[in-house]
Amino acid sequence: MKTDAAPKAEARPGRRNGKPAEQRLAGIAVSPGIVIGTIYDTTEAPAEAPRRDITAEAVETERLKLHDAAALSRKQVSKLKTRLSVLPEEAQEELEPLLDAYILMLGNSRLLRGARKRIGEELLSAETAVQDEAEAIAQAILAAKGDDKAGLNRRAGEVREIARRLCRNLTATPFRSLKGVPAGAILVADELTPADAALLEPGKIAAVATEEGGADGHTAIMLRALGIPAILGCHGLTAAAQRGDMAMLDGGAGLIALHPDATTLARAKEGLAAQARERARLGKLRRLPAETTDGQVVELQANLEIPAELPLIAQAGAQGIGLLRTEFLFMNREDLPDEDAQVEAYRAVIEAMGQDPVTIRVLDWGGEKDMEALAEGVPVATGPNPALGLRGLRLLLKRPHLLEEQFAAILRVAHLGQVRILLPMVTVPSEVAQAREIYERVARRLRRRGEPLPEKLPPLGAMIETPGAALAADAIALEADFFAIGTNDLTMYTLAVDRAEIDVAHLYDPLHPAVLRLMQFATEAALRLRMPVSVCGEMAGNPKLVPLLLGLGLRSLSMNAGSIPRVKQAVRNLDIDDCARFARRVMEQSDPKRIAELVEEFAAKNHEK
Repeated sequence: MKTDAAPKAEARPGRRNGKPAEQRLAGIAVSPGIVIGTIYDTTEAPAEAPRRDITAEAVETERLKLHDAAALSRKQVSKLKTRLSVLPEEAQEELEPLLDAYILMLGNSRLLRGARKRIGEELLSAETAVQDEAEAIAQAILAAKGDDKAGLNRRAGEVREIARRLCRNLTATPFRSLKGVPAGAILVADELTPADAALLEPGKIAAVATEEGGADGHTAIMLRALGIPAILGCHGLTAAAQRGDMAMLDGGAGLIALHPDATTLARAKEGLAAQARERARLGKLRRLPAETTDGQVVELQANLEIPAELPLIAQAGAQGIGLLRTEFLFMNREDLPDEDAQVEAYRAVIEAMGQDPVTIRVLDWGGEKDMEALAEGVPVATGPNPALGLRGLRLLLKRPHLLEEQFAAILRVAHLGQVRILLPMVTVPSEVAQAREIYERVARRLRRRGEPLPEKLPPLGAMIETPGAALAADAIALEADFFAIGTNDLTMYTLAVDRAEIDVAHLYDPLHPAVLRLMQFATEAALRLRMPVSVCGEMAGNPKLVPLLLGLGLRSLSMNAGSIPRVKQAVRNLDIDDCARFARRVMEQSDPKRIAELVEEFAAKNHEK
């Protein structure tokens, strides 16, 4: 289904001087960037699932087939989730809720209940029942009243996507493979699903162009998050483009030129040069301090998901790692990593960072995160609300051997650099106190064993990511050595909004005054004790929100490495007194929309300077 109308194509087929003439096709601009490369076309054979009636005797067989296909589909989606850790943070934030929604739809959902009912009552084959039920649900969604047409289209598309996956599994039709795409290729396809987009390698695929899709879909959001230049909804593309054709794609203009002529290539090269100049301009910032116009120094650090991101951190000019998520050690494996394996992983990161600080967050695991090794080795009942259950520090205190082993591994390499340890999902001061007792006990044991620990143990900090922690920040500050405010979870818990829940995701708003007041409360609690405090959620990487964060008193921000140059640029244009006045205006507001308007107005005014 076409989700957006594409601009009219401008085609100039034919040959000129024995060579194919340039042919231009217009699509929907989705992700900016100019690319000159060769076409690699890929198609996905449709599942052969003609309408089919069955006899009453075949009902149970078809229902069993549907059950097995749903189980296989859940396994495939769960496997895809384990790959998320290698994607940029923004891409993970887009895809993880979507995959969670897929898994829910593959459970006891309306789709499967309806399909089972159609098999029995209408005597339809499993694949026909799935298609009919999915289309009925999609049409009901599209008929719903509301202004968010793009959201309705996305929801209908998600139902159809799950039906497509079920039908492929019911008919044993293979899925598209992207393994053979050569480096530097412009990938051309009729359509890419978000699951396909998650399998793209940004360092390998130069650009993407498809016949279907629109600017508001999950695939478009994923491509932007991956930083891959792309145009979607480019009608006539797959018929016109052949594998190996030379092409020029301009993701900002929504244009692809097949067999580009000399004039087009010259203009494209000018565009590429401009892109290079912009990268160079941002690159020069790497050597400049993150300092406001009135001399206030702001610490800009990077969040690290996996060690493979270390070169990006160096290129971005980060002043250390503000959040090293250690979950990567426990993912994609069948057994738990032992203490020595963890030592080697932490050693590699600390040595790579030299004397720049590294903040290591101990395992943040709960029932909502799929880690096969932990599920096998440390079985935990997830309960009906995993996000509110046994997760993060709560789980580590219940299973202290996990925490002891991780503390020991970190302490054994702490003498190699500046190391801090961060505790996730803190809600009450006693949790930090209990963790500290374990921490000091492990340190005493290692010293008795003759391990070369630093004379002063690395600081032990607390994540402020629940309203309870923020409101108890005064007391937690007496137990912790530093704070890191995690704005993603703080927003979720404060507003009772799970971004995986499609019906309420639009209510997720980090600029809600309740969230901002909790951040202000926690920041002021830390500053009163002259205790370091930073922000490590997605707010830290948004240049438009930097004035507000500085105005609230924050001077340390940790974000994905790619955001650091633009955040540094924003910092270098700001005056702290202006930020403080701006923050006071924001904190006087009670309407999130008005706060968003103020943020945009301040950003525009600052940009004009």
